[in-house]
Amino acid sequence: MNKEIDLANYQIHTDLVMESISRLGEKINSEILEDGDTKVTRVYVPTSMEEKIGKRSGNYVTIEFQDITDQQNYEEVLKVTKKEFSKLLEKFSLKPDDVVMVVGLGNMKSTPDALGPLVVDQVLVTNHLFLLGEMSLGFRPVVALAPGVMAQTGLETSDFIVSVVKKVKPKLLIVLDALASQSMERVNTTIQLTDTGIHPGSGVGNHRKEISREVVGVPVVAIGVPTVVSAATIVSDTIEYMTKYFTYTKKNMQNPSSKLQPVTMMNYWHEPEDENLENDIELLGKIGSLSDSDKRQFIYEILAPTGYNFMVTPKEVDFVVGKISHLLSEVLNQTLHQAYDK
Repeated sequence: MNKEIDLANYQIHTDLVMESISRLGEKINSEILEDGDTKVTRVYVPTSMEEKIGKRSGNYVTIEFQDITDQQNYEEVLKVTKKEFSKLLEKFSLKPDDVVMVVGLGNMKSTPDALGPLVVDQVLVTNHLFLLGEMSLGFRPVVALAPGVMAQTGLETSDFIVSVVKKVKPKLLIVLDALASQSMERVNTTIQLTDTGIHPGSGVGNHRKEISREVVGVPVVAIGVPTVVSAATIVSDTIEYMTKYFTYTKKNMQNPSSKLQPVTMMNYWHEPEDENLENDIELLGKIGSLSDSDKRQFIYEILAPTGYNFMVTPKEVDFVVGKISHLLSEVLNQTLHQAYDK
């Protein structure tokens, strides 16, 4: 017997506000800055756009970079992220003795989901030293928590955090989590900062209670890095690369020098978008006439009901997540403790 599938249950989700805005074709005022190879986009989502975009109203900062596996790039991204994070904290007017609580969401046993716990493991925790009267000037009371995931604890993470917040009474909650992206290019190369809180697990379909000021009772700043993409995203991006490759080879097939160029050295992915769609249609037929967002949605609607829309991460994820977690812990330590790097 055929079973009718409600495709409304299979809508593409992304944790990144820039992708939500781009996918829906919305126009929201943004401020774009470039510092070396690092790009910063600041966006404020108004209350009127919450439902349409699917993101809470508030400030979002997206930091995009190419690589942090070498020291020069690492230092550049660290400097930019620290600057943007400090700017985001200014609105909370924290005093030097205000308690800040850092929460690392995720599963330590799964590398793509271990970003939060890995950062917490490297955060300078000082609250217990303040209680003993053994901390010097230039440091603030910091509490850190890695609550695990519901499958490990049997507890709703949000409820767990609310209980601890009631006991500790921090002035600010900083939450770190791994995110999901709709683009392979953004995986492990994007940091999102926001003062709106976070929905743990939403990017991979595990919808848990949100962690926001309305829920926990204190301001919440969320830091996230996309570490996974869906199989539908990979298929969609591959089709886009196919059409760019097709356009590139058509333009250069009569060029003698291009015939001697190794395939691995072709820069076809930098081809500009084909405005007249002729190459897309020639290569893909009716599918080629769809917009990029419609192609992505079409692929997603095919894969999601089958259960084959796997979440995928790069093979070097262990190394890169280790570098990013160290960078974010340095951002927190240097920002929260004035005397940390002195």
